Amino acid sequence: AGTAMAAVRDVEIDPEGTFKYILVRLQRPGGGEQRDIVRGTAAAEFHNHIFEKVNPEMEKLGYECKCLGGGKIDHNSKEKKIRVFGLSTGYGKADHSVTVEILKKVYRDYEITWSDDKK
Repeated sequence: AGTAMAAVRDVEIDPEGTFKYILVRLQRPGGGEQRDIVRGTAAAEFHNHIFEKVNPEMEKLGYECKCLGGGKIDHNSKEKKIRVFGLSTGYGKADHSVTVEILKKVYRDYEITWSDDKK
């Protein structure tokens, strides 16, 4: 079971631009193992579009998904900067500080910041 969760990438976001993101908690049914992942893409017009894509993928792997909130990510790959901000009307604001910690695992050489600004 541990390997399947490890196979799920911590972060899947667009390589460039400003787009919506959600923070998702994966959990094994009946408790136990859990972890949070970040998913974001400009292809999603609304935050729930991202969740609707992630949820079935994770269910196949045997996880329950819960969206912990959302916001926006501004990804500047040239300057190696990521800014996390904003909120999701449907899911509420994700804890951006948690999101930043997850992003740091993947984008180790980036400057990653967050704020509660709307823009």
